[in-house]
Amino acid sequence: MSQNDAFRALDRQECLRLLAKVPVGRVVYTRHALPAVLPVNFSLDADASVVLCSSAASDLVHAIDGVVVAFEADEFTAATQSGWSVVVTGRAGVVTDPTDHERLAQTGPTSWMPLQDAVFVRIASEMVTGRELKGTRRAQ
Repeated sequence: MSQNDAFRALDRQECLRLLAKVPVGRVVYTRHALPAVLPVNFSLDADASVVLCSSAASDLVHAIDGVVVAFEADEFTAATQSGWSVVVTGRAGVVTDPTDHERLAQTGPTSWMPLQDAVFVRIASEMVTGRELKGTRRAQ
């Protein structure tokens, strides 16, 4: 396998299919004018947006509400040096519509942390990119 064959770009539909398989990703945003990355559990909504649940008072919610962020999730197997990575880039916003909030309370993600005053944050999937790394080594 040549080095060029090791990576394969993923189309939008394949990226979304892979995102739906994993429960945790990372929000990439700016905090105090510096890059910040925070792991979060999430789900995909019917419109392909990334949805996470957090406390209304959290630093994360205040930092990302209304701004463009990146969201990354991946899955890799070290033994075979294979896996994939998907990045969603788009505007994040707190879900304020009561009907949408109630629907997400039933079908959306549940925070792994105990929360008071939980809110849902939606990251629009304005740009979705991904790539797959095809292993160059066999599992032993």
